[in-house]
Amino acid sequence: MRVLTSAILAALILAGAAGAENQSGLKSLVTAQDSKGYEAVGRLDIGNTSFCTGALIEPDVVLTAAHCLFDPETKARIGDREIAFRAGWRNGRAAATRTVRKSVIHPKYRYTGPHGAEYVAEDVALLALSAPIQNNSVTPFETEQRPRKGAEVGVVSYGKDRANRPALQEVCHILGRPAGTLVMSCDVDFGSSGAPVFVMGEDGAPRIVSVVSAKAEVRGRQVALGTGLDGGALLALRDALEPVRATAGEPGTPRIRRLTIDSPPSGGGAKFIRP
Repeated sequence: MRVLTSAILAALILAGAAGAENQSGLKSLVTAQDSKGYEAVGRLDIGNTSFCTGALIEPDVVLTAAHCLFDPETKARIGDREIAFRAGWRNGRAAATRTVRKSVIHPKYRYTGPHGAEYVAEDVALLALSAPIQNNSVTPFETEQRPRKGAEVGVVSYGKDRANRPALQEVCHILGRPAGTLVMSCDVDFGSSGAPVFVMGEDGAPRIVSVVSAKAEVRGRQVALGTGLDGGALLALRDALEPVRATAGEPGTPRIRRLTIDSPPSGGGAKFIRP
C-alpha cells in the first residue's frame, strides 16, 4: 500500500471538503445514561505521560491507532506493560481496567513522528489485554468496512480538556476516501488518536468503521483522518494475537502519575497533526 504524502492528502481534502461544514456538536458523556452503548470505549494511558482512545472489539482485544504505541521523541515502541486500558473511563472511575499483554501493529506501518500524514492507511493496532473484560455493561463493538463518501458517522473520543470523560459527536460526514483512508468532518483533538468511528447498524447498534489517525487543518478548515478497516489487515492482526490470548494472565492496574498532551505546532498552511 502506497504512502500518502501531505501534499496529496491536502489536495484530496480540499477537493472533498469544498462546500462542506466541519460539524461539531460534541456531547460530553457525563453520566451512565449518557454513556449507554459506548461503555466499551476507553482511555489508553500510555507510558505514564500521555493517553489515546481505544475500543473493545472482543472482551480481551482493543482497537486503536498504531502511532499511539510510539514515543514521539525517540520514535521507539513503548513497552506493552506501560499501557493500560480503562474501559468507560469517566470522572475518575472505569468500568474495568486492564494492562496490555501484547500489542501488534499493521505490518506496513512506519512511525515517522508526531507530525505528517504518512501511513494513515496503515495506522492501526490491536492490543491483547491481560484478561478479558467480563462486565455486563461493557459490550465489545463489531467492525465493518469503510462507508461511502457522504455517509454519516459518529465518533466517541477523549481529548484535550476532556481527559476524564469522553465526548460523542453523533453526526459528522465522510468527505472522501483516498487510498484506504477516510477524510471526515469530525471534531477531534489531542488524545483522540485511536478513537472509534461508528456507523449505526440496522439493529441500532454502533459498529466501528475506522479509527482516528490524525487531524488536519487546510486553509483554516479542520478535518479528521481515519484508517480504513478494509482488506485482511485486521484479520491478520487478530491472528497474530491468538497465541498470546490463549495464555492470558490476571489483570493489573498500574499507577498513572502524570498525563500531558503535546501542543499543536504554530504557523499557517496545511498542517497534519497526530491528535
